[in-house]
Amino acid sequence: MTVYDLKPKFQALLRPLLHRLYRAGATANQVTLAALAASVIVGALLASFPYSSLYFILPVFLFIRMALNAIDGLLAREFNQKSKLGALLNETGDVLSDAALYLPFALLPGASLWLVVLAVFLAAMTEFCGVLAQTIGASRRYDGPMGKSDRALVFGAYGLAIALWPQLMAWSWLVFAAVSVLLVWTCLNRCRRALAEVR
Repeated sequence: MTVYDLKPKFQALLRPLLHRLYRAGATANQVTLAALAASVIVGALLASFPYSSLYFILPVFLFIRMALNAIDGLLAREFNQKSKLGALLNETGDVLSDAALYLPFALLPGASLWLVVLAVFLAAMTEFCGVLAQTIGASRRYDGPMGKSDRALVFGAYGLAIALWPQLMAWSWLVFAAVSVLLVWTCLNRCRRALAEVR
């Protein structure tokens, strides 16, 4: 099971807010762009002030971002706001948001620049593989073990951990190496299951 599998329960909790936003005139694309803009702002803050003590904001924001991502999908599906532009914004926004939020880890003391960059690149590749499945007639793949929600859980937990115990930054290389391995596994899973789906 991945964090993505818990999405239906999470969406149910968001329904009161969803209806308030809809009545206020919010659109799915506006929510998508707001999530991206907020991600860039938070990422810029973490990059400008590379102190582990600031990383307590990361799990908080990642939870907010997860909620916004769920809300934009619900607005699109349930209030007839699906569009080709929305699909493009959703896919590119996720990749750009990940990069904005996770690349600042490379600026922390003791961080391995190439491992952080590798993890961010592989995160983008998992989404690419998920979308690529549609080009062969399969569904958009969200298989794990390191999908978008799983990455948010891991990096949010790591951000909180280094905010509380800065000495854990010495293990940064291990965190990003392990995540990179799981991301490669995720890419392979998505491609394999896409092929299995169309056979």
